[in-house]
Amino acid sequence: MIEIELDGKKVDIVEGSMIMHAAEKAGTYIPHFCYHKKLSIAASCRMCLVDVEKMPKPMPACATPVTKGMVVRTQSEKALKAQKSVMEFLLINHPLDCPICDQGGECQLQDLAVGYGGSSSRYEEEKRVVFHKDVGPLISMEEMSRCIHCTRCVRFGQEVAGVMELGMSHRAEHAEIETFVGQSIDSELSGNMIDICPVGALTSKPFRYSARTWELSRRRSVSPHDSTGANLIVQVKNNRVMRVVPFENEAVNECWIADRDRFSYEALNGSERLTTPMLKQGGEWKSVDWKTALEYVAHGLQSIKANHGAAAIGALVSPHSTLEELHLTGALVRGLGSENIDFRLRNSEFEATQKGARYLGMPVSDLSNLQRVLVIGSNLRKDHPLFSQRIRQAARLGCTVSAVNAKEMDWAMPVRNLALAPASGWPQLLADIATAIAQEKNVAAPRTGQATDVARAIAISLLGGERKAVLLGNAAAHHAQASQILVLANWIGAQTGACVGYLTEAANTVGAQLVGALPGKGGLNAGQMLAGNLKATILLNNEPEFDSAGGVAAARALQQCEMVVTMSPFKANTEFSDVLLPIAPFTETPGTFVNAEGRVQSFHAVVKPQGDARPAWKVFRALADILGLTGFDFDSSQEVLSFIHSANEGGVPEHVPANRLSNAIEASFEPSAPLQGEPCVAAIYQLDGIVRRAPSLQLTADAKTAGKQEVTA
Repeated sequence: MIEIELDGKKVDIVEGSMIMHAAEKAGTYIPHFCYHKKLSIAASCRMCLVDVEKMPKPMPACATPVTKGMVVRTQSEKALKAQKSVMEFLLINHPLDCPICDQGGECQLQDLAVGYGGSSSRYEEEKRVVFHKDVGPLISMEEMSRCIHCTRCVRFGQEVAGVMELGMSHRAEHAEIETFVGQSIDSELSGNMIDICPVGALTSKPFRYSARTWELSRRRSVSPHDSTGANLIVQVKNNRVMRVVPFENEAVNECWIADRDRFSYEALNGSERLTTPMLKQGGEWKSVDWKTALEYVAHGLQSIKANHGAAAIGALVSPHSTLEELHLTGALVRGLGSENIDFRLRNSEFEATQKGARYLGMPVSDLSNLQRVLVIGSNLRKDHPLFSQRIRQAARLGCTVSAVNAKEMDWAMPVRNLALAPASGWPQLLADIATAIAQEKNVAAPRTGQATDVARAIAISLLGGERKAVLLGNAAAHHAQASQILVLANWIGAQTGACVGYLTEAANTVGAQLVGALPGKGGLNAGQMLAGNLKATILLNNEPEFDSAGGVAAARALQQCEMVVTMSPFKANTEFSDVLLPIAPFTETPGTFVNAEGRVQSFHAVVKPQGDARPAWKVFRALADILGLTGFDFDSSQEVLSFIHSANEGGVPEHVPANRLSNAIEASFEPSAPLQGEPCVAAIYQLDGIVRRAPSLQLTADAKTAGKQEVTA
């Protein structure tokens, strides 16, 4: 640590830091455009010029290292004159179109021009014009004349997203930010470029011209998609979600969100929303009131229980549902006398007992600091964009990334060691790696394997370094031999000192395990229920044709049920359902998600439910009343959550207790079911009903590629 003087105050700062870092620590604001705390230093805008004692000229605060005894003045006449001169240059070619600019009201240039800009310009020449560019369905580059060439977007693509999709062509007044050879911007994190653009050059194409920033209410929420649990700010106007942006949380999503977190809100206002209860009568759907619909459901469940027994009733629930919804679904089914409930819709193997909920095995933030990592069965970049971004950070710092997969995938980071085999061969690949480790350590291998060159390379990698992890992806979790994969992963982790964890698929995969959304003793698992072993099925927030390993076959099997009740925000499962109950999506109901690391994050509704839609916890309470079930006397979702955590002293914890999380498994190698094809894994924009119905996301290159693969299959 060294000491400098900044505007008369003493500041202790790490040697090698820049003046900008010292200013941030001291709480002193220095105007800037190109500097961003998560990006490399470009020093291209020069707006952060400051007066450094003994320096003949003003120096850029973002690119000037501190030295012992340095004296810096950010508000001196010399500094202010330099900053105002830079602002004058920036405004020479900037169009004066603030009244129609989408960035108006939240524009960094606009804000700083008030303090550092002149009342008139000395330049009378015509301003330059940069033609617009079409770069895809998410980002608008219609007004590139506004660009000030800070290169934040270029550096973001190169350093954070891992794909340099934008660059600067030409020089001087002809310089432009653009994609090359007519390419589109296809990164799964591309929307963050909109946030970091300090002017109105890059804007949101779906949001464009729909509202002014000062008209929007800002309300916090949590992403309902993958297992990161990204923190969001949902912006609302007239009880309608207009835009979603990140809420900064260094421990979870830093200041980024994935595109499916940002743009999926379009589905919430779409034409497929279900806004009234519906019954199928004579093959036609008719709208009814809630009393009629719930009495129909209650009568149907009681009749089926009387005629076929409680074991003929079951529930298939989505791990994208809230903790409260999952708990009450289980309570309802068990109140009827059945143990048939499961969230593992895409699984091929169903583990009978677990010592705790499967989870990441480490804090999310630790992914950024790994030195060695082995990823098994994951398209990391598309399945978990924000986890991938953190591992990419680690790779930039020297982390050795290894993978076991069915094919080579573009993770936008160097993968040093890649072991390839069809999914059915993954247990053998892991046995080979275990054998190589055993040979290196002179211990007994857990299973017969061959120390191939790639297995040995992965073994040596994991035996080196300090911060290490073995991470199991969605394909490994859904594998027909998932238990064997976990046993071998645990052995590898124990021998190498690596943490073992699941990346986990959905927003509440961990939460679903914690509240017991799993079959009890004698209960049917998801595979058995989807095979047509039920007479009455409750579907919560899912569409088996798209969300289960059974696919079309599962949908056909459900047609044999005497009653299928779909609870969804959308008009879903209409081919085989008898009742559609409109429930509120995450923006219209309070609830709780538990992310991959076990972090408990509750959120409030940000808008009122559309039409006659109701929060699912209220629907279960009303249905339980009609059925005469006890234990549903809750007046709020917070009461449901408190009941779930009633065993924990001090109320609801911020993190699940360690004794309830575990990736341990009995070391058994009993033969599992043979794998038929590849494990069921959702494409990036097919993960859940909300992203499937977001028009802009379905126009992206990733969505089109997934569609082609489905047609080919």
